[in-house]
Amino acid sequence: MRRSFSILCLGIAWICANGAMLDAVQVFAWTRMFAGYACALPVGAALRATFDPAKPCELCVAVAKAKASERRDAPPAAARSAEKLVLAFSTLVPLAFPARPGTWPSAGPESAPARVEPVPVRPPRAVLA
Repeated sequence: MRRSFSILCLGIAWICANGAMLDAVQVFAWTRMFAGYACALPVGAALRATFDPAKPCELCVAVAKAKASERRDAPPAAARSAEKLVLAFSTLVPLAFPARPGTWPSAGPESAPARVEPVPVRPPRAVLA
């Protein structure tokens, strides 16, 4: 239950972030208009009346106003493309590495003494039959 609720909330947030919420409201308005017209008219006439631009419903008018204000408030396309070009052609900072030493240090046993006495080992145990 919790996972499906999280996925549902994520989907709704994605729809709102992409601006598809107005499209979803428009589809809801068309569905509501078609259901209202289908009660009194045949299906073909109800579809024509639903998508007739001369008689929009309140929701269709509100969605049209919201889309117009969204287009008016959006930055022009030239400004958006200039921002993308600046990001695409940004200069890289060169990496500076320190100079490598000419020789590796010796790997001899300079720091630890070598072991010379034998390692004590226990005698083998008798196998129980």
